[in-house]
Amino acid sequence: MTTARPATDTAWTLVFAAWLVVASAVLGALFFSEVMRLPPCVLCWWQRICMFPLALLLPLGLFPYDRQVLRYCLPLAGAGWALALFHLLVVAGVVPERLQPCTQGVPCSETVWRWMGFVTIPLLSFLAFTALCALLLAARRLTPKQG
Repeated sequence: MTTARPATDTAWTLVFAAWLVVASAVLGALFFSEVMRLPPCVLCWWQRICMFPLALLLPLGLFPYDRQVLRYCLPLAGAGWALALFHLLVVAGVVPERLQPCTQGVPCSETVWRWMGFVTIPLLSFLAFTALCALLLAARRLTPKQG
């Protein structure tokens, strides 16, 4: 018996967990904008552009498990992580105002929702993309390369 099968099973579980993170993030984003009526800023839109397709791509790679799904999802997750980090830096005031992309509409530096005094929407996005990247990278490391 080879060890490839258990590694593939673990990788499948990691990708499924990544999909659960994505599904939670998508539902959370829709809740904030559609139920709570909080308008998203430009950086939030770009993060959604990275996150929303993953809600469809990840399940396509699960049934049956296809290692190639990681090739398509990791760049989106990495770009979303970088955008979320930049957004956190904008909110923290680290990024100078002249470099901030939100010149019209909702300002990216404005905190429109806060929970327990420190949890903000940009922080939730950053945590979701961090967990997503960690899960996908772990799945890539565990999945045996084919051919």
